[in-house]
Order: sequence, then C-alpha cells, then structure tokens
Amino acid sequence: MINDRIQEMINEQFHKELYSAHLYLAMSSYFLTQDLDGFAHFFRLQADEEMMHAMKQFDYLHEVDGQVTIGTIPAPETSFNSIIEVFELALEHEKLVTRSINSIVKAALDCSDFATHGFMQWFVQEQIEEESTLRTIIAKIKLADGNKSTLYLLNEELLQRQPEEE
Repeated sequence: MINDRIQEMINEQFHKELYSAHLYLAMSSYFLTQDLDGFAHFFRLQADEEMMHAMKQFDYLHEVDGQVTIGTIPAPETSFNSIIEVFELALEHEKLVTRSINSIVKAALDCSDFATHGFMQWFVQEQIEEESTLRTIIAKIKLADGNKSTLYLLNEELLQRQPEEE
C-alpha cells in the first residue's frame, strides 16, 4: 500500500500533467491561428506526451493499491502575444513541473518508498529533456530575431517532430 502523502502528491502531479496537456493544446491552437503549423504540431505532440505522463501516474497508483482522485483542471491561458512568449511560458511551466516531480522523489526517499522513487526516475529524466528542448528552441527563436525566413525554417523543422515512444 502506498503512503498517503505520496499518493496525494502523485494525484496532484497527475492533475498537473492534465493541466499541462490543456496548456499545450491552447498553445497549439494559438499557433494554428497564426498559420504556423510546425509550431502548432510541436505543442500538439507536447499535449499528447503530457496525457501519456498522466496515464503513467494513473496506472502506477493503481498498481501500488492506491487511489486516483479526479478533480477539476483549471483553464489555461489562451491568449498569447508572440512566439517567444509562448515558448518562454512553456519553459517556466516545465520548471514548475520539474520542481513538483523533485518534491515527490524527495518525499519518496524520506519515507523509504523505493518503488515510487524508482518509478519517478523516468519523469526526472523526461524533465531534463523537456527543459533542454525548450531552451534550444528559445535560443533558435532569439537567433532568428524576427527574420521570417528563419522562422519559416524553424516552423518546418518543428513540423518534422515525431511522437515520443513510451
């Protein structure tokens, strides 16, 4: 049986992952309205990944005889002003998720829940990748400095992104 506090923290993380999916769908929609299909594609895949993350946590809680609580997911921001704003907001959001995951890992160690500690290591590695990817794209956007040809090429690059394998 999973520790009550750890169960609560994973449930909170489950809801954060669902919120992330909603946020990234809002960002995808923004880019579709700007006719930037590659940027939209990037965030659509991000949303799909976040749903997969949530379902991993859902399944884990049931595997360890825990219980998932289904709660309200707040509506994300849907208005954005620029490409760079969206990516910087996404990076800040991922940093928040990283802090939350790290808190679960620490709490799991504190209560000798080695199963949860092991389970969460996948998420720790995923967050390293998520933040790195966003920082790289932000650097490319800044390098483009508003040059439409360069942004077009970045849009085309993002359009080639493939879904993540589980």
